[in-house]
Amino acid sequence: HFPPGRRGPLCEQTSSAKHQNEIMQQEIRPLLAKDIIEQLKRQFALLSGGRGKDGAPIITFPEYAGFSDLPDEDFLNVVTYLTSIPSLDAASIGFIIIIDRRRDKWSSVRTSLARIAGAFPGNLQLVLVLRPSRFIQRAIADIGIRLHRDDFKMKVPIIMLNSVSDLHGYIDKAQLTCELGGNLEYCHKQWISLRTAIENFAVTVKSTAQKLQKFGTDLAETELPNDVRCTKDLLAAHNEKHDKLKEELKQAMKEGTTLLSCIKEQANKNPNNKSNPDEAENLTTVERLLAQLDETENAFEQFWSKHHLKLEQCLQLRHFEQDFREVKVSLDSLMATQAALSDIGDCVTRVEQLLKDLRALEEKESLEKAQLHALHGDQLIQSNHYAVDSIRPKCVELRRIYDNFTNEAKKKYDILAKSHEIHKLMDKSGVYLLASQAVDKCQSQEGAEAALQDIERFLETAKEHQLSSLKDLYNQYEIVLTQEVKVRLPGDSEPEMFEKRHVSLKRLSAKQTRPVQPVAPRPESSPKRSSPRTPRTAGHGESENQRVNGLNILPSRHIMNELIETERLYVEELQSIIEGYATELDKAESSHLVPAALQDKKEVLFGNLPEIYEFHNRTFLKELENCAENPELVGTCFLKRKEDLQVYEKYCQNKPRSESLWRQCGDSAFFQECQKKLDHKLSLDAYLLKPVQRITKYQLLLKEMLKCSKNSEGTAELEEALATMLDIVKSVNDSMHQIAITGFEGNLYELGKLLMQGSFNVWTEHKKGHSKVKDLARFKPMQRHLFLYSKMLLFCKKREETSDGHEKSPSYSFKHSLKMSAVGITENVKGDLKKFEVWYNGREEVYIIQASSMDVKNMWVSEIRKVLTGQLEACRGTRAPRVLKQRIGRLNKVSASSQTYSDTPTPPRLCAICKGTTAVPRAVPLLGPGH
Repeated sequence: HFPPGRRGPLCEQTSSAKHQNEIMQQEIRPLLAKDIIEQLKRQFALLSGGRGKDGAPIITFPEYAGFSDLPDEDFLNVVTYLTSIPSLDAASIGFIIIIDRRRDKWSSVRTSLARIAGAFPGNLQLVLVLRPSRFIQRAIADIGIRLHRDDFKMKVPIIMLNSVSDLHGYIDKAQLTCELGGNLEYCHKQWISLRTAIENFAVTVKSTAQKLQKFGTDLAETELPNDVRCTKDLLAAHNEKHDKLKEELKQAMKEGTTLLSCIKEQANKNPNNKSNPDEAENLTTVERLLAQLDETENAFEQFWSKHHLKLEQCLQLRHFEQDFREVKVSLDSLMATQAALSDIGDCVTRVEQLLKDLRALEEKESLEKAQLHALHGDQLIQSNHYAVDSIRPKCVELRRIYDNFTNEAKKKYDILAKSHEIHKLMDKSGVYLLASQAVDKCQSQEGAEAALQDIERFLETAKEHQLSSLKDLYNQYEIVLTQEVKVRLPGDSEPEMFEKRHVSLKRLSAKQTRPVQPVAPRPESSPKRSSPRTPRTAGHGESENQRVNGLNILPSRHIMNELIETERLYVEELQSIIEGYATELDKAESSHLVPAALQDKKEVLFGNLPEIYEFHNRTFLKELENCAENPELVGTCFLKRKEDLQVYEKYCQNKPRSESLWRQCGDSAFFQECQKKLDHKLSLDAYLLKPVQRITKYQLLLKEMLKCSKNSEGTAELEEALATMLDIVKSVNDSMHQIAITGFEGNLYELGKLLMQGSFNVWTEHKKGHSKVKDLARFKPMQRHLFLYSKMLLFCKKREETSDGHEKSPSYSFKHSLKMSAVGITENVKGDLKKFEVWYNGREEVYIIQASSMDVKNMWVSEIRKVLTGQLEACRGTRAPRVLKQRIGRLNKVSASSQTYSDTPTPPRLCAICKGTTAVPRAVPLLGPGH
């Protein structure tokens, strides 16, 4: 294949500015048949499919009356297009030119030779000229060719032929059309139609692959929504887009299959059933395009399958979280209602009502929903859901609340059962009978006699009840007795009580004739006694005041309390890990349980966890507790410990090694025994994730604190603290990517600080490289992950791997590096606002980089500018004036936003697409191994 405008070594180029300009224009965009359809229809140059004896392609210039009047641009376009069609192998042999001027004049022969010598874009092997047949013109041609041969500046033979018979001595008749005495079938109109169809199909394949690539990129960069509705909308939108692309793929495949059938049908019409080389190449081209289309579709479908599964799991998760919140609210309300049932009743009827209320609570749907929802969470975990770490704690929380409710209900049942028994015994003992007799009514003879009759009837049946003393009742159930009931139970024994009351009533019933002034003595006890209730009322008022006061507490105080409480819990968990696992590894009595893979690798499994624990336990927790009453000081607390919190970077860098070691020995008896002793519901690997979760939690709490502290004291410090924590999280994240770089022979830590990292589309252009490599590299972008250090820019290829069924973090295979001391940058590239250029050694190497968004591009350009500006300042202080001037000149190029370079890489010719080069992606880059 010939890239547009390339010259063969046997054909010298002219130096005219016009030709140079035309060649540059051809480099910018490859020619297609539809671009020069009118020039091709004139039929002044043909590529009939014939070949020389050594396989050299034949281009024929048939007789054409207006050849001398053809514009140079039309001639150049047609011959450039024709030379780009044969394969690279055939074109490298060199083209054979046949110029048929039998009916023309010597002047036409001379014009044809001059044009071919001046602008033929391919290798030449031989030029055959059928000279004019008229006697005078033939004589002139003989003389002219001898006189002007050197003027044509051709380094190949120019052979003048008298007839087609002479031509057959050089070219086999089977390779010539009937116009030249051969038997090669050729229809120019059909040839144009076929070339147009093939090129249109190639463009369709390219366009379809680009759409799949863009959609794949969009899918990979999609952030999962946080609610059910948005997740449903996103899933529906992606399904719709996927179905639309599938339909386009189907149509493209149908178009290619139809084209392939037409080519085969045309080949079968040949009586010898043998295609010429061009027809065979057309067949191979379409077959390769169909294969590429099929391969791209398969790769995309694999990626779509994973993405669709994740979206469906995301929808499941959002439903689970929404249902969890609803169930949690119901359970909290149920627990509050249960807690309100603190009364144990003051009579049998009241106790029975309380028992009924308690049973009604147990029958609420909330409890059943909690159990079902926890089971649903277990099913999601067992189905390898990606958010296991989010689902499992919620299942644990639901079961914890359910167990708490059940245990509390059991306690209340026990208490109410005892209360019920007490009140039944009190009814039988007659205490209520004594309490119900109003002493003031007994002062009259009639009242006393009625009360006396009640007492005597009870005493007659008392022996049947076989009642124990009220003292025993008091001692047995003292724990559950309320103050009212205790007051009603006197210290004397029951018989003595009834005896005293019986004697008193007998006296009163012995009525005298003189009037008696009824005086109500102080009652021994009264069921309406109010003194025990007074404290309860006071207590209620006090709690109400506390509630009101609680509502007045600032939201920031609540957030601060949450920060401190979670910090305490975090420290306790770290302590339990160290004492319950790490320390046990060093004990001799546990050595027989320690797996062999864990020997001498405690630091690998736990990393610098002890260092993290010491910092939080001795320093950070205490400083946070000192801010409990002054939440506005918490920002200063974080700023003060900025350097100390960098300890998490080392821990996170070690995490992949720790997880790998855990997968080898996590099922050992040693860890199971330790977990059992600690009474942990989760295994060690869940607790080893706590530091990673904690360092990301701080910035969330600071954001909430900042919402409550706008325009108040400490706001500036809070904002700075939030920015600091976000920087720390970014630094930790970047370091996790950095340790995954493989194949770099140098020391990464000597490259300076890692400033940025991210994935981009990259095109390359090297002035010193082979022209084909240059064109192909500019046509198809490479997927590269860039790491920007203060001293170097690394280009890596991201690789996703799995091992033993576990997904690993991506690795980055080192490909290329640029020293920042020799780098320049062009901020704006024509045609795409998301592109920028990084060039090296005065544009000896140019890298066109396409970001995923304008924000990403601006961040990278800004960071590179800072690096170059820093180098400039260093030059001003350390380098000689001449070197400083050069660096200033280079940096000025960086600042010149108006300086742009073409952002449209020269794509390969159509036939380069057909031969399987990078013009059509063989697979969507985001879907698997790429380049």
